[in-house]
Amino acid sequence: MVRWHHLIVTAYGFWLPNDPRGSWSDFVGAWELLRFGGATKVDDKRSYSHEPHDRARRLNAKKMLKYPVVRFNSMQRDAVARGFARGIAEGDYVVHACCIGFDHAHLVVQRHTRRIERIAGHLKSKATMELRAGGMHPLHAFETNGVLPSMWAEGSWSVFISEPEHLRCAVDYVDRHPGKEGMSPQNWSFVTPV
Repeated sequence: MVRWHHLIVTAYGFWLPNDPRGSWSDFVGAWELLRFGGATKVDDKRSYSHEPHDRARRLNAKKMLKYPVVRFNSMQRDAVARGFARGIAEGDYVVHACCIGFDHAHLVVQRHTRRIERIAGHLKSKATMELRAGGMHPLHAFETNGVLPSMWAEGSWSVFISEPEHLRCAVDYVDRHPGKEGMSPQNWSFVTPV
């Protein structure tokens, strides 16, 4: 039985549908990206982030996106955290770990009556509202008639956790993740220790 989720939400441009390391996409919807190859659909949930690939080609493909790849600065990461905190309080979610990086966030979330995909959408929505209210939306320059492009990639990725030892491993991974990005440890008030 699933008791927790290791949830990953990613910013716009984090992982392309034709990433040479694989993706969860069935098609590439933009001609500018399709010239770098078709969708690289994989059918499992293991991480492909460290697979060898042509990094230069991947970065050149990202230059073809409609908007610049989103990278959160420290003020934006703090705003994302405030938005997550609001969503967590509204939804009465229990979060055991959280890391907000430059272009994605990891959370360990206790199972809830809502599906994890809906929780992810709720948290992304609240983070977006917080950034917009503070005038810090990373794609504010592309606002048209009051509408901003999404700063988030579509959907989310989650790993099901059913055993306490796997929970501890996931929490440890998320707690250590800021160091992988050259950041100091993160301690958020909305995190409930295990």
